[in-house]
Amino acid sequence: MATSKRERQKAARREKLERQQRAERRRRSVRRGVIGVIVAALVIGTGFVLFGGSGKSPTTTTTTSPTTTTTSGPTTTTTAVPTSFAKVADPSPAGTFGKEPTLVVPPGAPPTSMQVSDLITGTGPAAKVGDKLTVQYVLATYSTRKVIQASWTTPSIAKTGFQFTLALGSVIPGWVDGVAGMRVGGRRELIIPPALGYGNVAAGPGIAKNDTLVFIVDLLKIG
Repeated sequence: MATSKRERQKAARREKLERQQRAERRRRSVRRGVIGVIVAALVIGTGFVLFGGSGKSPTTTTTTSPTTTTTSGPTTTTTAVPTSFAKVADPSPAGTFGKEPTLVVPPGAPPTSMQVSDLITGTGPAAKVGDKLTVQYVLATYSTRKVIQASWTTPSIAKTGFQFTLALGSVIPGWVDGVAGMRVGGRRELIIPPALGYGNVAAGPGIAKNDTLVFIVDLLKIG
């Protein structure tokens, strides 16, 4: 009787231990699932910021070819730069619309407010918030003093251009403010302080925390 009782007690302890082990395995599995979701979100977020804050990866762009029939060089058309922005104190060379520009980060400390200048003023329709746009762009940062991204040399978008909706949540605030008013065929330089860029986030290679961004944008198409 005593032996049988001890055996039943041992069996009960083994069963209890097995239940605890199964429960622990379930908890670990749930934790791994949650961690996987968080990691996936971070990966998607990294893709978001590397392309000017766009809500979609460049690999999802359509095959619509950028238009090249807009303008052949600088014009004297009245600019559409918002009057609330100062002009770039030391702008990059205008270059030729549709060809990758030479972006030169201005010397000295970065400006504390946004600066915007039309290097080439387009003659086509003007972009407004909510429009679907196709652009080419280059990006440099004050932290590196050199170009770190260029759509012209990014295989997935080099031919089609970068396509996005001009709205918060799709691109960074500096693009919403700075690209609005551009005309098709135009080239614009934007110097964007951290508050209108990525803030206190190291958004990707070459983009430091509280970095000031310098873009040159060619507006190829609206719609």
